[in-house]
Amino acid sequence: MLTLVTGTTGQIGRRFVPRLLAQRRSDEQVRVLVRDAARGERFKELGAQVAVGDMRDGETLRKALVGVDAVVNVAAAFRGVPDEEAWAVNRDAAVALGRAAQVSGVERFVQVSTNNVYGVGRGRPLTEDDASRPGGAMWGAYPESKAEAERELLALRDLDVRIGRLPFVYGEGDPHLANVMHWAPGWAPHQRLQMAHHADVAQGLMRLLYAPGIAGRIYNIADDAPVTTVELYQLNGAKVPGELYEVTDPDPWFGIMSNQRIRRELGYRPIYPSVWTARDAGAL
Repeated sequence: MLTLVTGTTGQIGRRFVPRLLAQRRSDEQVRVLVRDAARGERFKELGAQVAVGDMRDGETLRKALVGVDAVVNVAAAFRGVPDEEAWAVNRDAAVALGRAAQVSGVERFVQVSTNNVYGVGRGRPLTEDDASRPGGAMWGAYPESKAEAERELLALRDLDVRIGRLPFVYGEGDPHLANVMHWAPGWAPHQRLQMAHHADVAQGLMRLLYAPGIAGRIYNIADDAPVTTVELYQLNGAKVPGELYEVTDPDPWFGIMSNQRIRRELGYRPIYPSVWTARDAGAL
């Protein structure tokens, strides 16, 4: 089995690929797609094949997919990018990759998505059967472009597509946990953030990659215990400002996901059930 992974130099990809390589069997190979050959060297040293090029280029995709059995599409354009860039990477390039994989005879396609596709809360933890209602100005076109990619990929015939929806990802030196403090002053003290450690994201994606018989299925990959805004201040060693307690939470269930499907169907169990578990283990 040869697996192609995109988005390998981002925060998720750079942590996922080494785990995928470390846990592969003797008959399994991993190929990474990078735009800069130099950035692929660390993966090459770990035993990965390296394909160089931009995934928005059709010829690059054709060459990268030669002999590939499975794809894990981690690539994404997220914070701070123009909306047209978000659409180009998150939807257009993802769908083009899916179509190229379809033509190449790829057997499985794992699309990495986001809990932001759910949009507003439902008064309970969000499940994979909830309709996508992306919107809001906070992340620009990111949620809607990811939702569109999901819909178009799942509509492709003769391609086994599985979707993994991620929450806020942290751990192992990822700056996200510190960066979130940019937004925290505008959140209510009891507002909650659904999270997942990089180790659990990798675990979840590998379960999606290897599980048989789950074509067309969507899975939330998350830990068991969302954290409050007050806890985010504590985790970052910052004093909670008094004015924070004057902020109200308009949607207390926004982004809060159930992980029951992936637990029940794929045997997923968070290595770090909460960020506090990760902190105590020195895994932040």
